[in-house]
Amino acid sequence: MSGRLERVGSFRFYFNGERWEWSDAVARMHGYEPGEVFPTTELLLEHKHPEDRDGVADLLRRVLHEGEPFSSRHRIIDTDGNVRHVVVVGQRIMVDGQVIGTSGFYIDVTNSVHRDIDRTIAERLPELVESRAVIEQAKGALMVIYGVDADRAFEVLTWCSQESNVKLRVIAEQLVSALPTAVDLPNNVRSQFDHILLTRGTT
Repeated sequence: MSGRLERVGSFRFYFNGERWEWSDAVARMHGYEPGEVFPTTELLLEHKHPEDRDGVADLLRRVLHEGEPFSSRHRIIDTDGNVRHVVVVGQRIMVDGQVIGTSGFYIDVTNSVHRDIDRTIAERLPELVESRAVIEQAKGALMVIYGVDADRAFEVLTWCSQESNVKLRVIAEQLVSALPTAVDLPNNVRSQFDHILLTRGTT
């Protein structure tokens, strides 16, 4: 990424040698300039909030051993000591039928309003389904599901569109298409949205 969306960024984690790659935006979330450091598992864990570090370490172990997709909301501490709240979502990297790693994205949700996600989904999804503009529907759904504000939700949609060269409206339509099912199955909606954002309009 070019750094244009500093609050949304991508990463890759290859199991062989535990090799990490992160975008300029993810580097800056941790307080580094692009190319300043080489990301490692140890470095990433050092930046996790002490109260969240063990949980993230356990998650990484499960990802290494099982190679399953994941979604995590936790805190990191940047090089200036600032606490940032992030959502991190990953999917499997497959080569010849073998899982060789995971790739995904970070969303910095530090200044967003934190909500009771399940309760809010149940209360607001019917309202979102009735909304007129598909992009506004998708933004609203992202706000509910990831607990982000409107600007951050639009940045996520824009990032996905630019990364995949797929029209923003197409990605928005795919997200909105998941809403009717989500009304009945609110606990499953996060995984549906994770998948759509990770595949970036290609499904």
